[in-house]
Amino acid sequence: MASPASMKADRPAQLSANILRVRNIDRSIAFYRDLLGMFEISGSGSEITQMSYGGASGLELRRGGGEGVFGAEPDDGYWKIGITLADVDLARAQLVAAGIEVSVPRQFLDIGYLCHLTDPDGFVIELLQHRFAENHVPIDPDPDFPLGQSATLGQVTLRVRDIDASLSFYRDRLGMTLLSRQEVADHRFTLYFLAATDERPPDPDIDAVSNREWLWQRPYTTLELQHRWDEPEYFQTGVDAGGGFWGVAFTADVSAIEETRDPDGYRVLLLPRGAD
Repeated sequence: MASPASMKADRPAQLSANILRVRNIDRSIAFYRDLLGMFEISGSGSEITQMSYGGASGLELRRGGGEGVFGAEPDDGYWKIGITLADVDLARAQLVAAGIEVSVPRQFLDIGYLCHLTDPDGFVIELLQHRFAENHVPIDPDPDFPLGQSATLGQVTLRVRDIDASLSFYRDRLGMTLLSRQEVADHRFTLYFLAATDERPPDPDIDAVSNREWLWQRPYTTLELQHRWDEPEYFQTGVDAGGGFWGVAFTADVSAIEETRDPDGYRVLLLPRGAD
């Protein structure tokens, strides 16, 4: 694979990890493991720990130390991770019973049924249901899972200034597939969801609302790009995109680890396939 500035991927780069720096890595590991049901893949108790629900993509926690700015603020470019699951009300009930503050779930327009919480460093986590509220069928809790059910790391979300430049980088150069485009006119932004997959939505129209429940049920992680229509300079991107946010990692056709930047300056780590 050539350098990201000029490459056209033969195989899509696979989103490998969302990388966050945290103040207390043991506390963060316990939060994502014991409350959200992720498990440790490697590096437990070390400077870097990989966590996942079992898919190709996961969360990488890095020991940050010090009193740096962590978490998410309104002017951060990094937004959140999304966790997709069958029953958001059940998941929220499990978390509230464990003493975690979680917003009240709601059907957000024609996007999805969701709610939000934050991790110990203030990073935002969205719980997103497989089906819209009107189509939901409650499930019985499974005691084997902290959230009462299995879950998937569904989205890693970044805010971008120039959507054409971002799509050129992630879709055209890294080879990801644009699965869905979701306009949110009431809030004047549009969401773009990309993944390393050969799957195509049931409706070939990427704007179709009918594809959205299908998307929330995918067993893999999508990169979600939020493009706001107004004030494109209001948020911070690049290495200052959100305090402890370090960047995103992809496995790709590279011979050695490469570090680059996307059009907004977000740090992108390219890992040789088999090295993640």
